[in-house]
Amino acid sequence: MTTDDLIARAKAWLAEDPDAETRDELAKLIEAHDVQELTARFSGTLQFGTAGLRGELGAGPLRMNRSVVIRAAAGLAAYLNKNGHTGGLVVIGYDARHKSADFARDTAAVMTGAGLRAALLPRPLPTPVLAFAIRHLGAVAGVEVTASHNPPRDNGYKVYLGDGSQIVPPADADIAAEIAAIPSLTTVSRPTEGWETLDDSVLDAYLARTDAVLSPDSPRTARTVYTAMHGVGKDTLLAAFARAGFPAPDLVAEQADPDPDFPTVAFPNPEEPGAMDLAFARARETDPDLVIANDPDADRCAVAVKDGADWRMLRGDEVGALLAAHLVSRGARGTFAESIVSSSLLGRIAEKANLPYEETLTGFKWIARVEGLRYGYEEALGYCVDPEGVRDKDGITAALLITELASVLKEQGRTLPDLLDDLAVEHGLHATDQLSVRVQDLSLIADAMRRLREQPPTQLAGLPITKAEDLTQGTDKLPPTDGLRYTLEGARVIVRPSGTEPKLKCYLEVVVPVTAHADLPAARTKATQLLSAIKQDLSAAAGI
Repeated sequence: MTTDDLIARAKAWLAEDPDAETRDELAKLIEAHDVQELTARFSGTLQFGTAGLRGELGAGPLRMNRSVVIRAAAGLAAYLNKNGHTGGLVVIGYDARHKSADFARDTAAVMTGAGLRAALLPRPLPTPVLAFAIRHLGAVAGVEVTASHNPPRDNGYKVYLGDGSQIVPPADADIAAEIAAIPSLTTVSRPTEGWETLDDSVLDAYLARTDAVLSPDSPRTARTVYTAMHGVGKDTLLAAFARAGFPAPDLVAEQADPDPDFPTVAFPNPEEPGAMDLAFARARETDPDLVIANDPDADRCAVAVKDGADWRMLRGDEVGALLAAHLVSRGARGTFAESIVSSSLLGRIAEKANLPYEETLTGFKWIARVEGLRYGYEEALGYCVDPEGVRDKDGITAALLITELASVLKEQGRTLPDLLDDLAVEHGLHATDQLSVRVQDLSLIADAMRRLREQPPTQLAGLPITKAEDLTQGTDKLPPTDGLRYTLEGARVIVRPSGTEPKLKCYLEVVVPVTAHADLPAARTKATQLLSAIKQDLSAAAGI
């Protein structure tokens, strides 16, 4: 694209932009003739995929802004109308990030203009409330405006269909084609009224549904420290805990209320270094039974436990196994499912309990679709503990269930780590870790994947690779995806580009047999050494 073409494209975008803020931003870039920045914004469009849209806020087609959202909403509306949903209800939820409320209102206007009915949730609320509302209200689709745990400068647009699950192929490509077919914003009808803003009855119904998560006669004694990570989880979680009869969580005050700038954390993700520091400081003061964190849109749940004299975050795989074991002990029936990057321990637990077990591609868009699902999780702190209520990960109900388990164990004079030890002795120590590389230049991820495909390793940490699979080919149980899976003797490695962030992610698992509780310290040492060596060898093989 020539500089003249670039400037012409930017001016055409500017002429249509309905937002004074991004208009001003773009006008200054055009006036300054900032070719580098204009190229970064106009050399393509944000791609609508299976996570919907997600990107940095700003002017231009490669940023998240009102123009991009209006086009996305118009494409979704056209898709719904073409597929026989004319006049159907679309429910729209949003978090407390910059521009989320604007994007939600724009979506409501576009849906209304396209002949659909639109209903906005009453205020910024957790993503699981939106996922619940779709089926509760009989909607044909749902939209959640959120960038989940991304940095403050990002926002996103997540789309669900009427079954309450996130979109999967081919719906994503069909919607993307409708978006691409929109010639101009001037062709998109956007009335200034005509949609509904829901009252709290939908939230009340969600909270009433949380009763189904807990055993009616279970103890409710565990004390928690809770952080909402500057997101929208606090009020809903407090209401759910009060309804269940748990002690009121002790709040991390600095992170309790929504703040789109996330001032106390580098990344508002409980998995990121430092994000839990304030919660741990509070726990040292109050000595609770566990620490619970939600991410900003409260669809994820992090758990921390006392480990010796201090606190440590449990890995998502550890929480996933604990919740599974708890459900099994309560007599849960149905299929247990997880994504391929999660620990194989879930399969062992399900097998021992004679329960069906399924592996899916990463993402709850796949897990939630497993037939007969009773429980699903993935290692990135996502847990679906009530698929009849919410067909997606839900950080509120997961928090309730883990607190119930902590209460049951507390009555027995035991803790969550004690149960993890029991599971390791029963099924082998399943230790997991991640090698995660964040990049500025996305070509580095493509280079690493190409290098591994062209020169695959034959062993890692001295363990021979017994099976190497290129998942772009798909398997008898999995559709194709950009990933590599290596099976080793007593270990497993999966390498894939992140679907939502500029990261290459490598998921590592080693399984060390354990015969008795006394053998656990040695097994943990061996697992740590193996994971470290695998990480080192994999990093060298991928050139990262």
